[in-house]
Amino acid sequence: MISGPGWHGVTPHGILKAFQSETQFSLLIFRTQLFGSSDIGNVQKIQAGYTAQTLSSYTHQPAPPPAPAVDFPKFTDDAFKADFPKFLNFILQFCPEVAEEAATRLQFATINIGAGKTFDVTQLSDAQKADLASAVKDGYAAIQTRRDQIGKNVNNWRVSAPFGSRDFYHGDLLLRAAAAMAGIFGNDAEEAMYPMAKTDGIGAPLDGSKYKYTLTFAANNYPPVNAFWSVTMYDGKTQLLIDNPINRYLISSTMLSTLKKNPDGSLTMYIQKDEPSADKKSNWLPAPNGPIYLVMRLYWPRKSPPPSILPPGEGTWSPPGIIVAR
Repeated sequence: MISGPGWHGVTPHGILKAFQSETQFSLLIFRTQLFGSSDIGNVQKIQAGYTAQTLSSYTHQPAPPPAPAVDFPKFTDDAFKADFPKFLNFILQFCPEVAEEAATRLQFATINIGAGKTFDVTQLSDAQKADLASAVKDGYAAIQTRRDQIGKNVNNWRVSAPFGSRDFYHGDLLLRAAAAMAGIFGNDAEEAMYPMAKTDGIGAPLDGSKYKYTLTFAANNYPPVNAFWSVTMYDGKTQLLIDNPINRYLISSTMLSTLKKNPDGSLTMYIQKDEPSADKKSNWLPAPNGPIYLVMRLYWPRKSPPPSILPPGEGTWSPPGIIVAR
């Protein structure tokens, strides 16, 4: 059962676990593993068994009065720039204060940032507007820097576990923001690991407009998982998927039967913007015409038997370095 911060009822019989959200908005993501195209029928049966319902429906009680409609402000390109206080004030209405944030909320209130308050940028002097813009720019840069320093450098992949609950962050809001920037909605280390790469094996920035790359897993040395693994390509500028002629956005363990192995049993992926030769096309991971951002996902990372990527950055398995193709 998932409840909002204002719910104080009794958990009914039959509920195995109750989660109380700190805010009025929650997001639930279901992941159902697909073992190949022939498995789609099984997945559909499992998905058909998922249901979501209100507590009143579950307990066969009359429904409470509906919540007031929310008049969301129109999103603009300046939402994360000097205009951010307007959006922050709006969203704070649905985020009751927690003890850890009490001092911060008091600081915010001194400049009219708080639930339902009005922060009017037009009332600021030109100097104040310049200071605000500079502060936003510096704050964003600090988050980017922290994101790029998360975890440990392993063959120029950042191997870390920056996701977790409020208790996990111990008040480190910069790490929390950096983790969201790196990959919002990430799981904790026991659920998944996300090695991330923006540089090649010697530390040079990955750039699909200048180079072709290879990524090779030695024979029988794939990412050690109990579920599945994948390598996903993103645009280094936007962190969005790359439009490409073969509609391929990742290479994963579910595709192994369709990929071509090397004579020694190893597996090489060809990371480049242009279509490779016919003998390499099955292993092609299309890249952007510019900066590259790669994320390796290990779902349900194996702890034993070794090798294992756990503990993060110190495990017995390491992601291989990305090599410039010659």
